Amino acid sequence: MAEQGRVRWKRFALLLVPVAAMTSLLIGATAQGVIGATFVVSGNGFKLFAGELRGQGFTLATDVDQTKSGRLIPVIVAGVRRASVTELCSSALVKTPVGTVTLRLTGGQGGNEVSVDNLVIDVTVGQTAASIRDLELGRDAGTLDEVPAGRGPAGTFGGQARVVTLRDVRLGARAVTAATFSLPDLGLKITRGAHECW
Repeated sequence: MAEQGRVRWKRFALLLVPVAAMTSLLIGATAQGVIGATFVVSGNGFKLFAGELRGQGFTLATDVDQTKSGRLIPVIVAGVRRASVTELCSSALVKTPVGTVTLRLTGGQGGNEVSVDNLVIDVTVGQTAASIRDLELGRDAGTLDEVPAGRGPAGTFGGQARVVTLRDVRLGARAVTAATFSLPDLGLKITRGAHECW
């Protein structure tokens, strides 16, 4: 019986490789304008952690994500035009036939840095220490221009800044898009039970 369990885990892990490859292809296609950066979100959120994010160009706007079932989820759309990130961790809880498992993606560990262009995160909850320069708060979200994909619906509340530094970043998110995402030390791990980034 233990041998069968090992085989299932190997098959499960093998399924993640094409998923990761497909994700890379989709991000590349988005960057080249082949596909749009808007998509239907899953019903589940995930968690993001970063030790430090240093960014050029920062935007905040409100919007609504929609699931396949039509459920609407209010989000804060946070955008960064260009960022360097350390100690990056993303975790999602997934229900499987063998129980709940945690899928973790990591990068920027041990002195490495993750670099990202045109990052947009749909946030439901967040906490961080922040240093912000040249802040504009209360600007019409439809006129934000610091991040290409960081605008919100016209006439709604928005804000932007020229430079941002965030430390000990903890976010609950629904979606992430980026034009380019460079991880010199991408780690992918799946474990039984709940082992989230924060």
